[in-house]
Amino acid sequence: DFDLKFSYPQGWTLVATGKPTPPSPADTAAKTDAVQTSRWVSDRPIPLAGFNLGKYKVATVQAGNVPVETYATTGVERDFPSPKIQVIEPSPSDRLNRRQQLVVPSHPSPAQTEVTVGEAAARAIQYYAARFGPYPYSHLALTQMPGRDSQGWPGLVFLSSYAFLSQQQLEQLHYDPERILLQQSIPAHETAHQWWGDLVTWNSYRDQWFSEGLANYCAFMMLEDKDPAGFRQIMERYRRDLVAKNREGPSPLESGPVTLGVRLLSSRFPGGYEEILYGRGTWLFHMLRSMLDDGAREEGRKGQSSGSAEDPFVRALRKIRERYQGRSISTSELLDVFAEDLPPALRYEGKSSLDWFLKGWIDGTSLPRLELRGVKFTPKSGGSVVSGTILQKDAPQDLVTSVPVYALVAGKQPVLLGRVFVDGEESSFRLSAPSGARKIVLDPNETVLTSPK
Repeated sequence: DFDLKFSYPQGWTLVATGKPTPPSPADTAAKTDAVQTSRWVSDRPIPLAGFNLGKYKVATVQAGNVPVETYATTGVERDFPSPKIQVIEPSPSDRLNRRQQLVVPSHPSPAQTEVTVGEAAARAIQYYAARFGPYPYSHLALTQMPGRDSQGWPGLVFLSSYAFLSQQQLEQLHYDPERILLQQSIPAHETAHQWWGDLVTWNSYRDQWFSEGLANYCAFMMLEDKDPAGFRQIMERYRRDLVAKNREGPSPLESGPVTLGVRLLSSRFPGGYEEILYGRGTWLFHMLRSMLDDGAREEGRKGQSSGSAEDPFVRALRKIRERYQGRSISTSELLDVFAEDLPPALRYEGKSSLDWFLKGWIDGTSLPRLELRGVKFTPKSGGSVVSGTILQKDAPQDLVTSVPVYALVAGKQPVLLGRVFVDGEESSFRLSAPSGARKIVLDPNETVLTSPK
């Protein structure tokens, strides 16, 4: 619990963690024409406290009964990219006029877009609250901060000036489409930290990855609902970035597993922390969610469904929130919750455990390549039995991967036959296929973090 008192110049606005509380009579008496005071008291125990100070304009929107306040200035920091005149060659139809068009990017004013930013965070609160349980604090304050980095503290978000740029302004800075989507997801990402990182905290630096990876993935769950193609673009970019060589030669993939946390950042791997915790971390949660969803579908097909239509990944996250709110959690404890309701189809060696995922994927670094060999169809009543072998290349001998196997049937979407645990270099499988199945494909929806094609 924090009880914070601040003295600061008149004409400035201070925003802190907790709720603003009337100052004491002594504080009021100490107020002068040059100095003002404010007091902020946390409305529940929080892992850390802080504040921001600026010459802000404020806009307020509502997320249900949660006020979302956005504090932004009319300008940006001095080293922000300056507007430049861009010369555009005329189109062929204009060449007779020999005229060139001049585009002058507008100088950004975050205060002009603060309502849009606040609305993005409000939508995220409503989306997360419906899935993970109520928003943990009395309100959310979004505050502009110089620089490119943003942070989500309990009830108080520090947003980079770049997070206030409109799509047109981002395009004028030559951001590509994927980078624009990443930039636009920042308010939702930092809002997700209110649940993952602030309400539920990590045990040690080795567990910090799940805070960033999960907050990022929650933001992209929202994107996937609205723009599935954009979601796929982002995930593919993360995949490519993991293997992109830097000037020194090695790729971020070689910097280490997500469980190294801040130790991923070094002079040899300047992008290691971001590429691994955000990129690989996001992919690990996508793999978990896709695997749980496939398992639930397979059980439903066998008539063994739990009867719940809810996303099993979301159901597990709500359990984590209820069980660990106000506490820290380790990576193994996190996985234990996901493993509680594993259907038989997802139990490696018959065990209701995700230790294989922890060892090979969370504590590992590989991006394997998967290939099919020796596929054979054997007719049977009402369909066929398909058998074959899955090869796993560019991977450690002991890597275990849950691979979704689909059949292509004329005139239909690919049909999930089941998931196969590929253990080591190669594993055989035998699955039932529907009538009309003529071809088998591995992971057509790209839900496994494999090497870029």
